[in-house]
Amino acid sequence: MKQKLGFAFLSLCIAAVVSCNDNSSKPATEQPTAETRQPGLKELDLDYAGDNITMKGYVAFDTSLDTKRPAILIIPEWWGLNDYVKMRARELAKLGYIAMAMDMYGNGMNTDSPAVAGKWAGQFYTKPLSAKARIEAALVALKSFQQTDTGKLAAIGYCFGGAMVLNAARLGEPLKGVVSFHGNLIGVPANKDLLKAKILVCHGEADPFVKKEEVAAFKKQMDSIKADYTFKSYPGALHAFTNPKATELGKKWNLPIGYNGAADSASWKDMKTFFDTIFK
Repeated sequence: MKQKLGFAFLSLCIAAVVSCNDNSSKPATEQPTAETRQPGLKELDLDYAGDNITMKGYVAFDTSLDTKRPAILIIPEWWGLNDYVKMRARELAKLGYIAMAMDMYGNGMNTDSPAVAGKWAGQFYTKPLSAKARIEAALVALKSFQQTDTGKLAAIGYCFGGAMVLNAARLGEPLKGVVSFHGNLIGVPANKDLLKAKILVCHGEADPFVKKEEVAAFKKQMDSIKADYTFKSYPGALHAFTNPKATELGKKWNLPIGYNGAADSASWKDMKTFFDTIFK
């Protein structure tokens, strides 16, 4: 099932890499993001089976809570399971959720090379059912924790991950809601008989990879099936606006991406409000 899934970002990144003569294919490990660890915060590296390969997720939750709580699955940017997405899992745990940063590529692989990331991520744009299978494997693992309220599940995703959570929702994944942060918007066709999740899109208004035409097409698609969605647009925000390392990566690879503190803060607040609504 081949769809028009917004390959502009993929193509531009790969072109930039070629111009830089990058030939690296080794996964890279980021340095931890500075943050305050919360007392009682539990962090676990989790091996789980998915798509006939070993997946390595990262789970965080607050042990001071003795009740079941809503669970949030996090799909990383196309860089893979790195320290940034693990930080997001910890921040969600501090809000009282159990959160799992999932492994889309297997064996916990990550990279900071757009050429490698494009190769890894590209398969899931063209084969959305394969992405759905890996998301479902991660959800099974997340639901196995005694802290998880299995009736209150949601997923969030960043960039590539944002596109994947939107596809998962359109393909009928039984989630209360999904949140896309600076993700591509056009994927598999929307079907009113499949789409059950509420949707929040957090979009950078200055994102050159998600054109105004794509935004308009997404809204038209959602409106055509009367989907329950909210679209938030943040002035001046580029692609990858939530990632503190985006500006550094943009300079390294000559890509128009960058961190925007105001948009990061606003979108996180909008996500919290969204969760308060769907988990009532």
